[in-house]
Amino acid sequence: MTEVKNRKEGRGVLMADRIEPWLRGTLTEVDAVRRAVLHALELAAEDVARWCDGLNVEQMEAQPMGLPSVGFHLRHIARSLDRLLTYAENQQLSERQLALLKTEDRGVDRESTLMEFAEAIEVSTRRILAFSEKSYGQPRVVGRKKLPTTVGGLLVHCADHTQRHVGQMVTTTKIVLAMREG
Repeated sequence: MTEVKNRKEGRGVLMADRIEPWLRGTLTEVDAVRRAVLHALELAAEDVARWCDGLNVEQMEAQPMGLPSVGFHLRHIARSLDRLLTYAENQQLSERQLALLKTEDRGVDRESTLMEFAEAIEVSTRRILAFSEKSYGQPRVVGRKKLPTTVGGLLVHCADHTQRHVGQMVTTTKIVLAMREG
């Protein structure tokens, strides 16, 4: 359990000493909704960097006890952000987005997965900043069933969906590391 313990401490800094993005006083020029979403994405990127550092491709694509792999969660986060923001921008999904949706469980090399995740966070940040606070109440529809929501609802879901999958990714990483040590 040494490796899991070291990751909890985070390269010499105890987790209790880490200040989460929302407590750093950053992005104060951005309204509270977009700021919260951006802070959630920033925290996700930091967690992925901390927990995926040192994982090899086999560990990233492992499915212990049938759980989705770390790689799946990273690809799913990246591609879900793209889909959710497409709906928020009042667009329908492209053929490419639909095709990628069907391949989230297919492992690729480690670096490609990490790069896809990092690029998605960067592009999503720009897309989120492009929304106006005045747009939050604008109606939007999601999927073929055209389920109703709003721009604000989609932006908030970007944050909570990302954080949910990061939590699952961290848990899977802990299991993979513990199995390797066991």
